[in-house]
Amino acid sequence: MARYKVDITGLNTNNIKVLKSSETLELFQKYQSGDLQAKEELVNGNLKLVLSILKRFNNSKYNLDDLFQVGVIGLIKAIDNFDLSYNLKLSTYACPLILGEIKRYIRDNTSVRVSRSVKDLAYQILKCKEDYMTKYGLEPSNAEIAKLLEIEEYKISYALDSLKEPMSIFEPIYNDGGDTIYLLDQLADKKEKNKDRDMMISVNKAIQKLRDRERNILMERFIIGKTQMEIADRLGISQAQVSRIEKSAINNVRKLIK
Repeated sequence: MARYKVDITGLNTNNIKVLKSSETLELFQKYQSGDLQAKEELVNGNLKLVLSILKRFNNSKYNLDDLFQVGVIGLIKAIDNFDLSYNLKLSTYACPLILGEIKRYIRDNTSVRVSRSVKDLAYQILKCKEDYMTKYGLEPSNAEIAKLLEIEEYKISYALDSLKEPMSIFEPIYNDGGDTIYLLDQLADKKEKNKDRDMMISVNKAIQKLRDRERNILMERFIIGKTQMEIADRLGISQAQVSRIEKSAINNVRKLIK
């Protein structure tokens, strides 16, 4: 069971008191008569309800200390609104409120801020999908969802994307035991790509203006991959001559693209 323990900073969860039903009833009667100390005892005596719900978030990326504080807010709201006349256990009433408070916090505190109306639409779409699949046994198309909700089809993907968690550019995406490749390494810099493309166009134009021998030697050296000696043998000249022609061709290309 130890692996399911939720650790909260500054709180010894082993020492949390759990109220008996009779104690809970007595404290509620006191609190509803205006005894604020009784409210505090009710909160402290039901903290394990919050911890039990936090177990499902134990392996998540969210800070459990923050979620615990939010969960306690949900517990306080449950205590404030609990009605003894329904003969309902506090835990039965409080757990959905605690969970709802935590989920609301997670939803509203993502790294990318999304308007509430877009998120609401996303949840409407999910509910529509669920109802459709329950009724017909298959997933509806975006066109069918758009018709049912009376919205433009393009809004569906846009709204559902708002529920996705943003990925860090430092997220590792591949590791074969050597250097790790991060998402950042795979992102294209369009500005740099445009610069490279413009440079290639300029180089190509400059090469076309070279003398035939210069152009052919550059093509064989850097496109085909021949050595200077191989080119020299083909042309019947020395390797030193090929080297001089190559250097001259490169210098001429540099001059032409300035």
